[in-house]
Amino acid sequence: MDRAFDYGSKGWGFESLQVRFIFTFWLKKTMKKGVVHFMKKALAQAVAAEKRGEVPVGAVLVRDGRVIGRGGNTPIANCDPSAHAEIEALRRAGEKTGSYRLNGAEMYVTLEPCLMCYGAMVQARIAKLYYGADDAKNGIFSSGVFDNVKHVFNHRIAVEAGLLAGQASELLTGFFQARRGAGAVERDGLENRYGG
Repeated sequence: MDRAFDYGSKGWGFESLQVRFIFTFWLKKTMKKGVVHFMKKALAQAVAAEKRGEVPVGAVLVRDGRVIGRGGNTPIANCDPSAHAEIEALRRAGEKTGSYRLNGAEMYVTLEPCLMCYGAMVQARIAKLYYGADDAKNGIFSSGVFDNVKHVFNHRIAVEAGLLAGQASELLTGFFQARRGAGAVERDGLENRYGG
């Protein structure tokens, strides 16, 4: 690179920029593949949650390119309203790393997080959040809640929305259509359908 800089007037500078551009393009493409790869792992967690009779939401927590925590919704099975996929992934990552601070970690979740889950991610110092489907009713961003509470958070999380949103939305839509057809949602929730 130094030679390219020194000989910029002879065309080397352009070649260096070209090499730099190709490397940057390759790096971004490689990173994007990784992002999709991890979101697919989160979708697999959502499918597993659905098979257990839970709302199909899945999450995967990644640090340094390795999964350190994963989870699917388990509020019904655990009789725990806080057992959202993100919370389960954070709990497992904390156990695995021996720390509740997960600096530099990235959360991949199939549905936009609620206020509770986002707050837990702030406490864990998650670096980046990738989510699939928007949640206009309960999602921290789509519902407008974030604009009202962002001043209380002492940590900022970078957010990328809409990653594999179509697949995540289809999973949720299919789940709720099947339950509404059975009348489960209208009769006080999913617990009635599964004997909870």
